Amino acid sequence: MAHITRQLPRIATLAAALILAGCSLAPTYKVPETATVAAYKEAEAAQAEGAQWKTATPAEGQQRGEWWKLFGDADLDRLIDAANTHNQELAAAAARLKQARAFTGATEADRYPQLNVGLDPTRSQPSAASQGLPDGARISPQTVLKARAFASYELDLFGRVASSVNAARAEERGAEDLYRSVQLALQADVAQAYFALRTLDSERELLDATIRLREDALSLLRKRYEAGETTDLDPARAESELGTARSDLAGIERRRASQEHALAVLTGVAPAQFGLAARPFDTAPVAVPAGLPSELLERRPDIAAAERQMAAANARIGIARAAFFPRISLTALFGFESSDLSNLFKWSSRTWMLGPLVGSTVAQTVFDGGRNSANLAGARAAHEESVARYRQTVLSAFREVEDSLADVRWLSQQATALDSALSGAKRAQRISRSRYDAGAVDYLAVIDADRTVLQSQRDANAVAGLRAAATVSLVRSLGGGWSERQQS
Repeated sequence: MAHITRQLPRIATLAAALILAGCSLAPTYKVPETATVAAYKEAEAAQAEGAQWKTATPAEGQQRGEWWKLFGDADLDRLIDAANTHNQELAAAAARLKQARAFTGATEADRYPQLNVGLDPTRSQPSAASQGLPDGARISPQTVLKARAFASYELDLFGRVASSVNAARAEERGAEDLYRSVQLALQADVAQAYFALRTLDSERELLDATIRLREDALSLLRKRYEAGETTDLDPARAESELGTARSDLAGIERRRASQEHALAVLTGVAPAQFGLAARPFDTAPVAVPAGLPSELLERRPDIAAAERQMAAANARIGIARAAFFPRISLTALFGFESSDLSNLFKWSSRTWMLGPLVGSTVAQTVFDGGRNSANLAGARAAHEESVARYRQTVLSAFREVEDSLADVRWLSQQATALDSALSGAKRAQRISRSRYDAGAVDYLAVIDADRTVLQSQRDANAVAGLRAAATVSLVRSLGGGWSERQQS
């Protein structure tokens, strides 16, 4: 009983240490307030003009949702599936996520006791003086064989380990959100590149038809010139227009080749092994609801990643604070020691050591030249930086949504105006040809009318492609997540 009484203070100390273990010195974490509004300005403007948003269904549980299926294009579906599987930037982001998870596992290992085993044979020649013997006394060399198991455990009195684990977990979640952000950006890049290529296909088809018409016109004008019905000016003008159209077609072919090469790289294929059959752009306009600005903070993976980085920086303040306090490690040892291998594992050769009564280690820095203070100041500054980056990410996200909403709204109005312009240009084209056939005007009037129709058609084609790209940009800036087809 007396022996137990003498050990009570030590036992009480150990119990108190175990109770305090895991207390964190990190500041209480909370997400800082950010500038927000009740609704998007551009969405309100669209509604004021009579535009009606159709509600698309969020699909949050499906890797941000297969939003590209809104467009109902099998080729686009196939390309994005290939990019999700083979794109190397996405593979690199996945590898970074695996690294973050591995680092979290390594950090969480500090929560548990560490056990090591080893075999430690030594041979030494002690001096006579160290043994208290006179000079010149003969001391035989000694061989000691040790087979031991070591166990150690750090009492996390001030939350150093807990804060390290919290920081690692937050960084892991941030890496996962960054992976989703890279994935969403990749899908959007593929969709926009695909729509750009289909827009070029439409323009190529338009120029092919224009070239055929101008070849026919040139042949007809040459016959009329040979018959003496017109001067050589009209065939010369027709030949010039034909050359211009062929030049424009060559430019389109060059741009299409570059766009196809870009799609090949996005889908993880060498350009020489990639090909996409030409097909004119035929995607119907798609309307996507903007939702509320407050929802954006939950939907955008890059905002979520910035928030997790902020949480990790907050936890690292706790790590820096814990450095000011002692680190207590409990140790235990059990094994065998013998000078003879045959006796090494006999029970009489056993040896052991146990803390905290004997083997605890207490480490406390007495003077570090201001290192810990500097580390704490650096951790606080890093947290301030992460807060600023988070707020900037939120502001940039709001701007991107507003930009995309403005693009969708104004491109829609531009498409309507171009439809009207194209109708007028085609009517003027018919009138000019009739008047030319009647001899009321020269061929220059016909050329001008044809140019106007061609330019209006090309502008309408370009705006249709831009509308699709703007819709993709809007989905991307909103964080993705829709999977049902909605047409305007």
